[in-house]
Amino acid sequence: MIDRERGYQPTNTMRELIRDNNMLLHVISRFNIPFGFGDSEIADVCETHGIHLPTFLAVCNIVSGLPFPGGDISLPSLIAYLRRSHRHIIDVTLPHIRHHLMEGVVKSSADKVGLMLLKFFDEYMEEVRQHTEMEERDIFRTAEEGKAPVYSIEHEPMAEKLHELKDVFIYHYKQQDDGILSSALLDIILCEEDLETHFKVENQLLFPLLEKECATVGPEEKEAEEGQDGASETTEDSLPKLGEREKEIVTYIARGLTNKEISEKLFISSHTVATHRRNICAKLDIHSASGLTLYAITHKLIDISELTDR
Repeated sequence: MIDRERGYQPTNTMRELIRDNNMLLHVISRFNIPFGFGDSEIADVCETHGIHLPTFLAVCNIVSGLPFPGGDISLPSLIAYLRRSHRHIIDVTLPHIRHHLMEGVVKSSADKVGLMLLKFFDEYMEEVRQHTEMEERDIFRTAEEGKAPVYSIEHEPMAEKLHELKDVFIYHYKQQDDGILSSALLDIILCEEDLETHFKVENQLLFPLLEKECATVGPEEKEAEEGQDGASETTEDSLPKLGEREKEIVTYIARGLTNKEISEKLFISSHTVATHRRNICAKLDIHSASGLTLYAITHKLIDISELTDR
């Protein structure tokens, strides 16, 4: 029986763990624990396979949003787990999603828009790859060498971009017979959840441990995000409604113009363009030029033939 107030305990069985949260299958495999453990208790499985028990329990509890005791966490064990997480996301999860997207684009009559979605996703995959390489180089390897790692990690942009791609599928991309793309969408949702829990493990376990063991000061706390101003005006189908000026700005963004270039086109200041752009991003919950470009295409604000290579 799982005690929700104390979290997972060494005497819980692995079967109880998985029944409580199927996402822990990822955690088990990334600690290099083979399946086929039957009704064995967590402590026995960890001992059999040489897994540091407190670290395994801490990660499992964080992933499931349960309390975990502080104390004896193994940095080598934790880094090995995080490295396997990186490899799985880059080598398995993201290529699998892209394969489904490719199949969906082939079946789609709106193949040009589909290609834009693929471009958006390819950019995202490259961002994740660069991010993990940076963590491997500047944090994991440096910590293993006994040096004080200098880090300033921003996970939010990666999570936001995947969220944008998911929203484009759900709210803006129209296609009949979209079973394959629906499957890709479910994979994206699971990947988003996987990344969020990965970031939680780093924030709640890795960084505090580095501060303690390497005697470094962690990154400063970020400033609180500004609240959004009021509710967005919506259309009949509950999608945000843009004003005419906002639509103009979105089309120029899609064409690759900078804020300064847009201001010259519309005879307004760059500051005014930046303000409009912030309001547009807040209304649509889209925060990248690629996402706004997809929005402009799917809502027929611009034809894909008008786009230039950027």
